[in-house]
Amino acid sequence: MRIGVPGGHRHGGHGIGGIVSYLLDKLSSEIAYIAYHFHWGIEDILAMEHQERHMWIREISDINRKINDASKGDSGGTSM
Repeated sequence: MRIGVPGGHRHGGHGIGGIVSYLLDKLSSEIAYIAYHFHWGIEDILAMEHQERHMWIREISDINRKINDASKGDSGGTSM
């Protein structure tokens, strides 16, 4: 049994599930997203509060959206 994790014991071959695994999967995705785009270390990202992490996710999304919009505009006007 894992100490400090609700449902940390196993029943019928099933491990931790529900909200705990969802939150861990979501956190892992957030870490991967920020680390991929900004090349920040996992320790730095994990040290952030939830709101700060989501602020950076929004910033990255805005940057990506602007880049994508600009590339659509560049390719649209060059055909003859």
